[in-house]
Amino acid sequence: MKYAEEGTQYHLQIRNGEVGQYVILPGDPKRCSKIAQYFDDPVLVADSREYVTYNGYLEGVKVSVTSTGIGGPSAAIAMEELVKAGAHTFIRVGTCGGMDLEVKSGDLVIATGAIRAEGTSREYAPIEFPAVADPDVVNALRNAAARLSMTAHVGVVQCKDSFYGQHSPELMPVDYELQQKWSAWLRLGCKASEMESAALFVVASYLRVRCGSVFLAVANQEREKAGLDNPVVHDTDGAIRTGVEALRRLILEDKKK
Repeated sequence: MKYAEEGTQYHLQIRNGEVGQYVILPGDPKRCSKIAQYFDDPVLVADSREYVTYNGYLEGVKVSVTSTGIGGPSAAIAMEELVKAGAHTFIRVGTCGGMDLEVKSGDLVIATGAIRAEGTSREYAPIEFPAVADPDVVNALRNAAARLSMTAHVGVVQCKDSFYGQHSPELMPVDYELQQKWSAWLRLGCKASEMESAALFVVASYLRVRCGSVFLAVANQEREKAGLDNPVVHDTDGAIRTGVEALRRLILEDKKK
């Protein structure tokens, strides 16, 4: 059954070859125009459902930004269709809730891997298969954060499907499971919680493309529980600039190859 015009991706409404090979993936569609401002000659390409796409240039190479909406299912769809359209390198730029007490509001978190506590990745790989970020992308993000003098924490993040299951687990019918596993993630040094990276990392492994993630820590509920300073921060500009700088570094490294 055909869902879209030949050569056009059904959900994103982009044509094959229309996007760059390097793509930034925010969740919020409204964040796309903000990210595109850091590109040379940005232009809106498509606006369909939760998916907004802009093209532009970095170091003379065409790049794109496409929003994914919230959660693994829509993020996986975006990656699948972007790869079909020609993309091969992805950086998720988003927000997270800190978990490790060292992660303060306004800090960045760079994911090396993700706990697969969501459902999307299970339809791609057995649960024993790890969700890991591409090392080149991780290194590019670390170097970009350092160059921009950003405080960044590097490590494993937790991915879930239920936002309120994280913030009010005691109200859920399966509170016993949610709270026990949360305790385990904390003891294992998990840095933060978010909703897309596990699916993106597993889909990227399957499609043989590169993917990494950088997040703004909006707040940290564990710091609040501990009575520590915990303001709420919404300014994603530092995470955006880190993602753009990392993409620029990847482009330059790829040119050398």
